[in-house]
Amino acid sequence: MGVIWWLSAQPQTPGPSLEHPRDWIAHFLAYLSLAFCLGRATGRRGLALVIAAWFGALDEVHQSFVPPREAGVQDWLFDVAGAWLGVRFAVRRPGRAAPEPDAAVHPA
Repeated sequence: MGVIWWLSAQPQTPGPSLEHPRDWIAHFLAYLSLAFCLGRATGRRGLALVIAAWFGALDEVHQSFVPPREAGVQDWLFDVAGAWLGVRFAVRRPGRAAPEPDAAVHPA
């Protein structure tokens, strides 16, 4: 979260220029990573997704105060899409246990 916040506070992001659609890919991957970490930390998909989506919205507002940056709903939607996939990778669905090996010995 700190890295995302710091990058958003910069007038220009380090590295190559991120014009559409490359900036949307960067948003997607950043929030996929964030939500993956949040999902692993909390163990709860819903909570991790809400935190990531809330932080994405807050960061877009923060970015609107940094000249010449701008905030955008499309950016936030890519944040949420990346976060959704990140929590899906991070947290298994409750109630779905891995199949247990059969302990009985079967004749061959």
